[in-house]
Amino acid sequence: MEGADLLQLFNPQALKALKEWMQKSSTTLTQVNGQRKYGGPPPGWHGPAPGPGCEVFISHIPRNVFEDTLIPLFQRVGTLYEFRLMMNFSGQNRGFAYAKYGDQVTAITAVKTLNQHRIADGVRLMVRRSMEKRQLWIEDLPPDVSQDELLMMLRQISEGVEDVTLKFSGPKGGDVAAVVSYFTHIAASMANKVLVEAFKKQYGMSVTVRWMTFTAKSKHVEKTKQDNGPPAPPSLKPLSKPFSHLHTQPSHHIIPTHTTPQPFTRAVGAPVTQPRNEPISQSRDAASQLKWLCEVNKLGTPRYEARYNHIGPDGFLYFTYKVMIPALSFPLYGSVQILPGTSARAMKGEVHRATAEQVIQTIYTAARWQPF
Repeated sequence: MEGADLLQLFNPQALKALKEWMQKSSTTLTQVNGQRKYGGPPPGWHGPAPGPGCEVFISHIPRNVFEDTLIPLFQRVGTLYEFRLMMNFSGQNRGFAYAKYGDQVTAITAVKTLNQHRIADGVRLMVRRSMEKRQLWIEDLPPDVSQDELLMMLRQISEGVEDVTLKFSGPKGGDVAAVVSYFTHIAASMANKVLVEAFKKQYGMSVTVRWMTFTAKSKHVEKTKQDNGPPAPPSLKPLSKPFSHLHTQPSHHIIPTHTTPQPFTRAVGAPVTQPRNEPISQSRDAASQLKWLCEVNKLGTPRYEARYNHIGPDGFLYFTYKVMIPALSFPLYGSVQILPGTSARAMKGEVHRATAEQVIQTIYTAARWQPF
């Protein structure tokens, strides 16, 4: 069943109002891979596309509110160059959108004017400047890869890929890189976290993935993650002190007091010392590291429970978690925050990874183990 058919079942009034508005205003909306877009450019637009700083990010949109309400609202501030509402397969919006204006002043005015605008009973929109970082730079690609082939590969291992452009450099044009555009900053952020390992696992390639940023005169590639050669194993060591003494300590001693994931630098990057014949995960994923740590120390397999709490003013989703480790007589509690993901499965994995980072820190802190 198509998304429009499902929407008609869920909310026929909203669908009817949207269609009537489109006909009356002669507005055309284009549905492409999880988003519905107006403009880019709109009819009658003259001049170049807007530069950086002209886009705003809109969240807290009720699921039954659509472009017939949102576009006229944001057009009150100024002419829209583009409006993109994120959609799911059921035909409902995903709760967030992007509006791009012709200049930065209008975008700033939109934030000041429409942030906390009451859109429904008890619901206010959250409007802020968009980060607009939706492009990644991938280096060290095979010299014979084609643009269509790379696009297909990327869409298999990440969501929200809009376009791919190959770049050739080097003395004989043998160095191949690519600019990968995503529909949203969120999709690009999720991809930036997983592409290096995904290329290695799925295709046996070691690539470099970086953020792409632009200045007025030149292009700048911002390095955020690089891989040179085989992945180093996580530098987690078996606990140097017996873990049994934790059974008698009050559980509040090991409950994280922070509400955001803390830096996880002490548990990665150093040589690994491990018992003979003990397998170690080659994954850099924190959940895999926690599982390995528990196996090595005979703690049992950790079990996760996570519950959505709220969305913050910064657009992050906040979750509370409980992790049960069989060797412990009490669960571990805490909270993490993540960016909204492109799927429920992706967000669940991200919550588990952020949770695992905190739990590993908690275990080593409680055991008074210092890796360096």
